[in-house]
Amino acid sequence: MPGIMVQGTASSAGKSLMTAALCRIFANEGLKVYPFKSQNMSLNSYVTMEGLEMGRAQVLQATASKIDPSVLMNPILLKPTTDRKSQVIIKGRPYMNMDAVEYFEFKPRLRDMIKEIYEEIESNNDLVVIEGAGSPAEINLKDNDIVNMGMAEIADAPVLLVADIDKGGVFACIYGTVMLLDENERKRIKGIIINKFRGDKTILQTGIDMIEDLVKIPVVGIVPYMRVKLDEEDGAIEFEASTSGSIKIAVIRLPRISNFTDFDPFKFDEDVSVNFITSPDEIGDADMVIIPGSKNTIEDIRWLKSVGFDKAFLNYKGIIFGVCGGYQMMGKEIIDVEGWEVTKGEVEEGLKMFDTVTEFKGSKITSNVEGEAMGHKVYGYEIHSGRTYGNMNPFVHINLKERKAESYMDGDMRDGRYYGTYVHGIFDSHEFRSSLLNTIRKKKNLAEKDSIDLKEKREEELEKLAQIVEENLDMEYIRSLAGIKK
Repeated sequence: MPGIMVQGTASSAGKSLMTAALCRIFANEGLKVYPFKSQNMSLNSYVTMEGLEMGRAQVLQATASKIDPSVLMNPILLKPTTDRKSQVIIKGRPYMNMDAVEYFEFKPRLRDMIKEIYEEIESNNDLVVIEGAGSPAEINLKDNDIVNMGMAEIADAPVLLVADIDKGGVFACIYGTVMLLDENERKRIKGIIINKFRGDKTILQTGIDMIEDLVKIPVVGIVPYMRVKLDEEDGAIEFEASTSGSIKIAVIRLPRISNFTDFDPFKFDEDVSVNFITSPDEIGDADMVIIPGSKNTIEDIRWLKSVGFDKAFLNYKGIIFGVCGGYQMMGKEIIDVEGWEVTKGEVEEGLKMFDTVTEFKGSKITSNVEGEAMGHKVYGYEIHSGRTYGNMNPFVHINLKERKAESYMDGDMRDGRYYGTYVHGIFDSHEFRSSLLNTIRKKKNLAEKDSIDLKEKREEELEKLAQIVEENLDMEYIRSLAGIKK
């Protein structure tokens, strides 16, 4: 049975969610489904139970497929470190930092590895649903492509092309994408999906008739704009604010922010609003300010101080919560012992909320962990460079690491106002999230509430996504492309 591939006319066209929807539809039919994306560029990553790093979109797709995440689903992950360089992660482990030219020259060496991984996956599953990246019509990047049409060739897979109508110009995007492809590449596109439509579909019919005539490819569905609370595409950095809610959370939008999906769970708490801010003036009456993770902690704390957040914190009376790089910033100082981010041995003064020092040295830490914080179970993962030492009042007691018993203390907390941890995903733990938010509710004389179980809610949202997509695509045709008989 062949795989089937989802490509897009651009980033944010909806490839990731469309892939997740197809994974859930086919998994619900009893098929053994496996998601795959050969190369991903994202600062939102996840650590598997084996301690390997991968893109979060494939984690969602694994959940949609009703299987555990595996680094084989995303063997190459690029994490931008500066405007010019990215950390190249291969099969879950850091390989080296490269600029675009270096990676372009290195990329052909990865093709055989991708082919070998894909063939292994294909032989062990009923169906592989493959996601592309960006657009297949990036003509400057087409040589030695391993993620779009190059990947479709490796898999010999039919392609569904997703186009976003919400931003306008959808027919131009479809036509331009198809016409910029080689003839053999065009032949691989077996269907077009128009995504994020608002309104009456009949209005589109003349346009659909014309585009089908121009490109000789059928439009196999018009999917409405979906309000599902699920992770968007990894490469799409969209900071969606929720402005209503009696509890106000401000997340500092650092220039090199990473894993900002850590704060998605707050979307499910109806009395909580989350706003991403870039100026201390925007803190306003926020009950909690979160300093998120960073791919370049020293450069980001320098920016944070340059715009005045350090001075604003001196008079701020609410909770300050640091995650990963944000936690490192809350200490006394950060020392780049081995020159990872700045000059070797350079010392940067921290915010001095904790009596700690972070040193950048040794290997990168990637661990899937479980533990306890504020008397409640928490789970998540660590992805960080550097070790933190000092006079700590530990915040999280880790008792499981990569499913094995292990006991150590993580993070720091002071004065009931300052909290810091290396654990990404800590807010996913609904009992902990309830406890933290209820401390704020008590201060504001609000009734305490229980947060929802994020795992259960994610399942509901995946089923909702699958239902909407299934109702709006020609699934009989798509099953025929994939060689599936219902």
